[in-house]
Amino acid sequence: MHISPVLWQFLTKWLAASALFPREASTVAPYTDALYFFLIGMTLVGLILVGILVFGFSIRYRRERNPVATQVEGSTLLEATWTIIPLAIFLVTFVWGALLYFRIYTPPTNALNIYVIGKQWMWKAEHPGGQHEINALHVPIGRPVQLTMISQDVFHSFSIPDFRVKREVIPGRYSTVWFNATEPGTYHIFCTQYCGTLHSGMIGEVTALSPEDYDKWTKESTSGMSLAQNGERLFASMGCNACHSGSAAARGPNLAGVYGTKLQLTNGSQVLVNDAYLRDAILNPSQHVTAGYAPIMPTYQGQISEDGLIDLVEYIKNLNSNYRVQQTLGTSQSDLAAPATPGMVKP
Repeated sequence: MHISPVLWQFLTKWLAASALFPREASTVAPYTDALYFFLIGMTLVGLILVGILVFGFSIRYRRERNPVATQVEGSTLLEATWTIIPLAIFLVTFVWGALLYFRIYTPPTNALNIYVIGKQWMWKAEHPGGQHEINALHVPIGRPVQLTMISQDVFHSFSIPDFRVKREVIPGRYSTVWFNATEPGTYHIFCTQYCGTLHSGMIGEVTALSPEDYDKWTKESTSGMSLAQNGERLFASMGCNACHSGSAAARGPNLAGVYGTKLQLTNGSQVLVNDAYLRDAILNPSQHVTAGYAPIMPTYQGQISEDGLIDLVEYIKNLNSNYRVQQTLGTSQSDLAAPATPGMVKP
């Protein structure tokens, strides 16, 4: 029997939409499903076993056969059996789940980092190259992708069922999750944390592309400025380069190459310089004073949007030398010292 391409496409989409389980479209999905089905299997085995025992005992010890109750002594072997076997199953499940947890929440070092901002009621994705998306996310297949997420208002939860990805998106704090898409296609994004009246409409789509198609998409969708370049402009416009110039007389610590290192603070503690630390150090500098420097940095709480913070963090992450910092600082000082040009307003 011949089936037209249109009908076949409709049947394929209908079967995918009506499937009992989401597709396994990421590398971690089979591992997650294996643990899930193991738990389902153990539950069914326990349910059947208990049901058979209850039914058997109710027949064997019914009143017609045993009108007078008799004392049944315990069995050490039986008690040891129903203690040791469930304990072994629980320990296997615990170790299995722990290994899967670390697999899910430990992204590879070469993962492509994409920022996601949740707000009532939409998802905003920002790619390192300057691509911006609303309720959409384009990713390459065959490459690990890490999502660094934060909420702009209330608690949200980012979920891609086909990738077996679900992570809470929290105000004021970065959370991360990663995946490696295996099949090109379009997959649903949901918010699984009730976040307000339009919570059900906080949805989107992930488009998984081949590496060639993804490169083509990034070139066609760029805004012309990468996140790091936007961060460099913001870094200069806010006067950050005046203190963080990298020179010996600078009033602030050198930021070149600081990302990924451990920093000594004035209180004697050491912290790992990551995205979360850089964001908090910008908003709450008095709590993160680097050893050897005075606590003179003002707070920028309420002065920078989440988008601006992401730009600054991405700029500092990619700052390998102070050449551009000092160049921008010298240009700014020259502009301030020079006489005003008619028709221009100095910053």
